[in-house]
Amino acid sequence: MDFSVKKLASDAGVFFSRAVQFTQENLGQAEKTELDAHFENLLTRADNTKNWTEKILRQTEVLLQPSPSARVEEFLYEKLDRKIPSRVTTAELLGQYMTEAANDFGPSTPYGQTLIKVGETQKHLGTAERDFIHSSSINFLTPLRNFLEGDWKTISKERRILQNRRLDLDACKARLKKAKAAEAKAALWSDEVDKAEHELRVAQTEFDRQAEVTRLLLEGISSTHVNHLRCLHEFAEAQATYFAQSYQYMVDLQKQLGSSRAELFPAPVVGNTDPASPPLSTSPPPATLPVLQVASSNPGEVPLNPVEVPPPVSGTRKARVLYDYEAADSKELSLSADELITVYSLPGLDPDWLIGERGNKKGKVPVTYLELLS
Repeated sequence: MDFSVKKLASDAGVFFSRAVQFTQENLGQAEKTELDAHFENLLTRADNTKNWTEKILRQTEVLLQPSPSARVEEFLYEKLDRKIPSRVTTAELLGQYMTEAANDFGPSTPYGQTLIKVGETQKHLGTAERDFIHSSSINFLTPLRNFLEGDWKTISKERRILQNRRLDLDACKARLKKAKAAEAKAALWSDEVDKAEHELRVAQTEFDRQAEVTRLLLEGISSTHVNHLRCLHEFAEAQATYFAQSYQYMVDLQKQLGSSRAELFPAPVVGNTDPASPPLSTSPPPATLPVLQVASSNPGEVPLNPVEVPPPVSGTRKARVLYDYEAADSKELSLSADELITVYSLPGLDPDWLIGERGNKKGKVPVTYLELLS
């Protein structure tokens, strides 16, 4: 019992001494041991790493789960060490509703058939999103959380200990200074000076030891950056895979809808009303209505004939054809899916069209049928 009481009294005395030293330092009434510039840089880098990791973690959580209530629910499951239940994505739910609506309206009707096609694509998009969220949570969010909840807590603990060791060291320096001043006045050797010098040596040793421990932990931040860099690459790869899958699903859907749309909504014949002239193409791009060619309002202006205009010296690009296209007249160029052509623009040309060249043939081609390559 006596030992416990003495220990409590000693701890209270140390705490009071640190509080006095800290207060006097803030008031400019006491000297403070400064850390070297390298150590200060390590502290600054560690603080920046912690702050930016928190911000990146929180915003990535918002990206993967926009719903605040769902994020709170997942947080509670994680703290309770329970498995987070599987959650249907919004795209999957939309696909389910579309499929059920198609069955209600009639799956054999044009509207029902389209609902089924779009609904299936939405389900595929939802599955791709689910895989992206799962991969990012494991390979990106978990390492960031582990750093904040593990390594950073250890660093913070050792920094607090170092701060206390520094306060103890500076308090010992102040006591030794006072003891020497009192000794000089008394003109005799005082036991207080010996005691203060001994306490200072012990405090200096403990401070140096703790500074070394803290420095090693702070230098470990470099390894943390390397680990987070690897995780960031995995996150970017997962996101690229997700977007690539989503793009391919939508391209496939456009092809499906393009054929059925051409049957349901044939393109009107515009411009030339001569019965002998061939009609315009009835295969418009999946997501674009037919482009109407409007005559110039200037009676003296001659319509642009791409065959007669030489190509520009610079500004040409390669393009991959996404869909088959049948030229409507001699000024246009017929296209076949997946072929590569050279394209460029000319002054006065409709922005929805480009000039395409393939071998010794050239003509206008619709932009919506192309994938421009860098």
